[in-house]
Amino acid sequence: MNVILDYDSGNLNSVLRGFTQAGIPSIISKDPMVIKQATSLVLPGVGAFGDAMDALKRSGLIPLIIDHVKQKKFLFGICLGMQLLYEWGYEYGKHQGLGLLQGEVDRLDISLKVPHMGWNDLQIIKKDPLLEGMTDGDYVYFVHSFYVKSSLDDVLAGATYERFIPAIVRKENIIATQFHPEKSGMVGQRLLNNYREVIR
Repeated sequence: MNVILDYDSGNLNSVLRGFTQAGIPSIISKDPMVIKQATSLVLPGVGAFGDAMDALKRSGLIPLIIDHVKQKKFLFGICLGMQLLYEWGYEYGKHQGLGLLQGEVDRLDISLKVPHMGWNDLQIIKKDPLLEGMTDGDYVYFVHSFYVKSSLDDVLAGATYERFIPAIVRKENIIATQFHPEKSGMVGQRLLNNYREVIR
């Protein structure tokens, strides 16, 4: 069962629709017993890094997420949910993240309009079953003002918006996207279809 984590941060229904349309049986839950039985977890998120981390702490879900990953079960982060997987975020101060991936999240300090909102093309960096059928130039939908600064070790694909933005990352059973696959049309659907095959 794929469980979309409900910690009062994120448009959960659109995420649920995206995974369901990809043929991944999914539910929204904050019930620890349900989460413990999940084979896959989805960490969505909107808003500020610190606020989302505070909400996660209040929810009591962090130990469950860490334990889930340690059991080599799959975790999929989306947008702010991706950023929370890293060590530090610098939005309205310095905030500690989940530390499941190495790197930090900083403001897009660029001359182009921020937030980076709308469609942008992907650059494929590495081959992975998650990207089956996807190619350079595929367009996906972004909405963010901060981005991940890390090595390219875990980056499968990126996008350029004045500077390089990691767009799809994977470290073994941890997968995440800076863009919204559930809002990215056929390309996002392809990614979620591939995720369905990866977690089987």
